[in-house]
Amino acid sequence: EYYVMQSEWYHEPPEKDDDGRRSSEVEFSYPHGLREEPNVVVFNGSESALTRDKPLKASMNDTVRIFFGNAGPNLTSAFHVIGSNFRRAYRDGDVVSPPGQFVSTLSVPPGGTTIVDMHMLVPGTMTLVDHAIFRIDKGAVGYLNVSGKSRLDVYQSVQPPAP
Repeated sequence: EYYVMQSEWYHEPPEKDDDGRRSSEVEFSYPHGLREEPNVVVFNGSESALTRDKPLKASMNDTVRIFFGNAGPNLTSAFHVIGSNFRRAYRDGDVVSPPGQFVSTLSVPPGGTTIVDMHMLVPGTMTLVDHAIFRIDKGAVGYLNVSGKSRLDVYQSVQPPAP
């Protein structure tokens, strides 16, 4: 089980420090927020939280559950995992109603949640995205690295799977 939270950040360009380098601190931009033009859209608080820093991990035949939340404050997320589908999808975090089955993308509004289950059939890297696809360039991307032996009965590739 994993928890993934999407959020967006609105800031002014960083100022220059006394030494001429860009400051590591930025100030919140109310005008950017009003225009709903975030500088950064990320998973788990930073641009590389689920890629370079700590990709999610699983093995073939595992069932992976992701609790996905959208902190907002403005954008609706189109949560999608490239390379898989959601065997069960509990929209709006609703665990009482029957789940959707074999869903590919879920809309998660600001302040909303969803729960998804996936069964890992093949090894490789599954890519978590906000399918408003240009948000990838703003940081809304993560990896789920699945280990295991190739499944030639499912797919064939000239390159071996590698996270």
